[in-house]
Formats: sequence, structure tokens, C-alpha cells
Amino acid sequence: MAFQGDPVRLLVVPGLNDSGPAHWQSWLEARYSRRAVRVQQDDWTRPELDRWAQRIALTLARHPGARWVAVAHSFGCLALLRHLAQSSGAVLSPVLGAVLVAPADPEKFGVAAKLPSSRLAVPAVVLASEDDPWMRFESACAWARVWGTQVISLGAAGHINTESGFGPLPQAAALVELMVQRLERERRIDRADLRELHFAV
Repeated sequence: MAFQGDPVRLLVVPGLNDSGPAHWQSWLEARYSRRAVRVQQDDWTRPELDRWAQRIALTLARHPGARWVAVAHSFGCLALLRHLAQSSGAVLSPVLGAVLVAPADPEKFGVAAKLPSSRLAVPAVVLASEDDPWMRFESACAWARVWGTQVISLGAAGHINTESGFGPLPQAAALVELMVQRLERERRIDRADLRELHFAV
């Protein structure tokens, strides 16, 4: 069982057909080693949004008390966003930051109405390509405005996958590490506050 004092973990959320060994998600997962967990879908060829989002929730439930930064790709971004949309109110997701790389266009899959329609409750960044066949750059920017996230352009980078030449993706690694460091810093501050309260008694 994990606890709030444990290091922040990495949740890898692949898109259609999973991410193979040469994919940047596999590279990033290897960097985090045992601190990383990959969401596994029953059928990687069938983009069923609610089923994929449920699989994210089930994966997180296997690690109670853990805190996560998620890095998602393509349709995996939509599944993660659906999970976050379902995790409001009394049931909050342990995903505390998200890096969304080359999100697929919700309109292509007819799932726009199931995604968040306002600012996300967690910090997130969209890494987008200006010639992505799965999402026009202008659409990525429009969705990012809805979600209240920053957009970082990688230029003409295709779908930011193995077929496009990735490979390692240092930009995603840097964003994940910034989020992890911020969460760890907040944890240290919280623990310091508790110690100060103890000495004040």
C-alpha cells in the first residue's frame, strides 16, 4: 500500500494499439522504473471511451494512497480526460497533474460531450504537433482553452509517435518532472506545517 509520504508515481496512458518498446512512452516508463504503472486495456484496437476511462480508475484503485502524474497519448488523452471528468465532487482522482501529448480529436470519435467542458481541476499541459493527422493544431489550442491548459507546439511532429520519429521525448519528461517536483515540494511544506503545529502545542 502507498501513502501520502511516498514518492509521486507516473501513470502511463497509451492510445490506440498501445505504445511499443520504441515509443517515447515506453522510454519514459523505463526512466521511472518501479515508480511507473501503465494502464492496460482489454482491447487496444477498440476506442471505447467509458471502458478505457474505467480501466484507468481500476488501475489507480490497485495503488491506494498513491499520488500520480499522468502522461497520456492520443486516445489515451481522451480516456484520461474522461476519468478526470468523472472524478469530481466527493470522489477525487489521485491524478494530480497531467501531460497530454498529441490528443486525438474528440469529434473524430463522437465523444466531445463526455469530456470536461471547463478548466481542469489539476494542472495540465498539452504537447501538440502542427501537422498531426489526428487533431488539427487549431483544434488542440481550442480544446486547451476549454481545459485551461497551456499548449506547447513541437512544430511539424506528426502524431508524436514512433512512426513520426519518436523515440525519446525529452519535452514530456521535463514536464512530468516539473509536476513531480512541485508535488513533492508541496508535500514537504505540508509536513513542515504539521511539525510547527506539533511544537506549538
